[in-house]
Amino acid sequence: MKAVQEIAPYFKAKIINHMKLAEIPKGLLVNFNVVNIMKDGHFTFKNDFYDMLPD
Repeated sequence: MKAVQEIAPYFKAKIINHMKLAEIPKGLLVNFNVVNIMKDGHFTFKNDFYDMLPD
């Protein structure tokens, strides 16, 4: 966990890279420095491993 003022593109690229290396299907990036976390403060990422999950 890391606290920052705003979500930079670097952090989005970093989580996508970590998900790919660890073969994790879904990732969540949260910025707690906003008024409404659900509207402005979270980003959900999925990759090819997510598509391979059974229904």
